[in-house]
Amino acid sequence: MPEMHYVESSNIEAIGYIQETQELYVQFIKSGVYIYYDVEEWVFQEFLQADSKGKYLNANIKGLYQYGHL
Repeated sequence: MPEMHYVESSNIEAIGYIQETQELYVQFIKSGVYIYYDVEEWVFQEFLQADSKGKYLNANIKGLYQYGHL
């Protein structure tokens, strides 16, 4: 598991990224940790800086990247 960055969001608790494997980790408040695969680092950086983490996730990550659940 990567270093997790705690964020202000009503649904997302923290996000993290492993550059070598291009894995994005999203820890949700109620549903655990999801891993999104083959995510470019710039997407992680934009996600981290987004005013609304939930809106960014829905518009730019969900449905575009394969994922798994821990």
